[in-house]
Amino acid sequence: MKVLRIALVTALAISATGCSILETPGEQEKGKRVVSKISLQEAAEKADAIMLSTMSSVQPMLNWVHDGSTDGGCGDYTIDGKTTGSVTRRAAVMTIVSEARRGSLLGVIERHWKKQGYTITSMNASKEFPAINARTPEDFRMSVLVGGKGQFFFSIVTPCFIESEVAPPKTSANGTPFEGSKVPDPSVHSDFWSANTPIPSPSP
Repeated sequence: MKVLRIALVTALAISATGCSILETPGEQEKGKRVVSKISLQEAAEKADAIMLSTMSSVQPMLNWVHDGSTDGGCGDYTIDGKTTGSVTRRAAVMTIVSEARRGSLLGVIERHWKKQGYTITSMNASKEFPAINARTPEDFRMSVLVGGKGQFFFSIVTPCFIESEVAPPKTSANGTPFEGSKVPDPSVHSDFWSANTPIPSPSP
C-alpha cells in the first residue's frame, strides 16, 4: 500500500510524557481484531464518519482540515487467507483554542464519545500535551491530542480488514487545505474558543 505520509500528530503524541497513543497498523492485540470481510476502503469510510461526527459535535463550530492519511499492512494476520491492512485518518484544528478553554473542548469531545457508546481507554492530564484515547465497540481507536501552540489533533485507527486501495477522505472539512507536509499553526480566531477566560459555569 502507498503510505501518503506520517503526520505531525504522531511525533507530538510520542513526546507527550505518559500519553498512550493509538496502535499503528499491525500492532493491535489479536483479541482485539475484528473478523470481518469488509474492505479497507469501507473501514476508512467508517473512520471518516466517526471523525466528521466528532467534529460536528463541537459548538461553536471548529475550523478543521484533513491531515495525512496512512495505510499499511497487518503483518501475517489474514482473513480467509487474504492479506489485511489498517488505515489511520487524521485531522487538525485550525481554530485558535486558548489555554483557558482547551479543557472545556476536551470535555466536549469526551462526552460525545461516551454518548456514542465508545470506551475511554486512557487520558493524559498533562498541562502541556493533554490527550484522550478511546475506542468503539468495533475497535476503531480514536485519539485527540493538544499539541504545540494548543493545536488540537485527531487520529482514528481502523482494525485490520481485508486489504484494498484506499481513497482520500470524501467527507468535507471546513478549513482551507494546506500545502506541503507540515500542518500550519492554528490561525482562525473564534470569539468563543479563542477567548482567554474560562467558560462560565452554568447557574444552579
